[in-house]
Amino acid sequence: MEKKVIKAYAKINLTLDCLGKMPDGYHELEMIMSEIPLYDTVTLQKSDKISVKTNLSYLPDNNKNIAFKAAKAFFEYTEIRGGVKIAIDKKIPVSAGLAGGSTDGAAVLKGLNEMYGVGLTQEELEEIGNSVGKDIPFCLKGGVCLAQGTGNILTPIGNMPECFMVLVKPDNINVSTAEIFAKIDSAKIELHPHTFGAVECIKNNDLKGLSQRMYNVMEKVTAQLHPVITEIKNTLVDKGALGAVMSGSGPSVFGLFDCEKSAKKASNYFKKIYKQTYLLKINV
Repeated sequence: MEKKVIKAYAKINLTLDCLGKMPDGYHELEMIMSEIPLYDTVTLQKSDKISVKTNLSYLPDNNKNIAFKAAKAFFEYTEIRGGVKIAIDKKIPVSAGLAGGSTDGAAVLKGLNEMYGVGLTQEELEEIGNSVGKDIPFCLKGGVCLAQGTGNILTPIGNMPECFMVLVKPDNINVSTAEIFAKIDSAKIELHPHTFGAVECIKNNDLKGLSQRMYNVMEKVTAQLHPVITEIKNTLVDKGALGAVMSGSGPSVFGLFDCEKSAKKASNYFKKIYKQTYLLKINV
């Protein structure tokens, strides 16, 4: 029986700005998103129905799982009468601002397109993905992109400057994106990221400039609920990060380092406190 095994990569937000609410109720965003070398493994097998299983007992294995929703949307869009067994080996932290669910959904769409030989274009896959989850179009495209609209208008930028990343997801904190967006509506956003300045830094391979321009308007809101986010961010900088910021709606925080030795020291420090700490090489 045909099988597809796909690496589903996490994403981070180097900048994230919320420009307001649109008439359809969604928020207009402007942000820089980057794929990072931390991934789930998604295995697909043809079947007569859709099913999902994961290595984490607390994740839904029914139509509440975004991978299941993506498969259902694929079969509805293509009008194919078929199914798929989806097995997900989760390595990306859950409810962490890293698109862990969305990237699994994107992997399902890519895999089904190949498995069933449909030949859907990138644009068609992104259209299906956008109907399931707003981070899925980026997860389908990957790389580093300026994302606008609801995150569905994607402009590739280039490659991240070479660096080392320390990513920390604090234990026992899971953030609801919907809750943070609701609080954003009543929060007064006084500071916005210099997103297009950060875009130029990426294009010019300027790690220091990029690190200084990283900012996420959601961070202030989420950190009010979970002050440990600010503690982690400040400690990353104290330990040599050129800059640090929360990803997505949180609570994951990452710092960028130009020195591998400093990054390793910081990673070792945080691993003693938070088990979901990762040292990642970016384009090194």
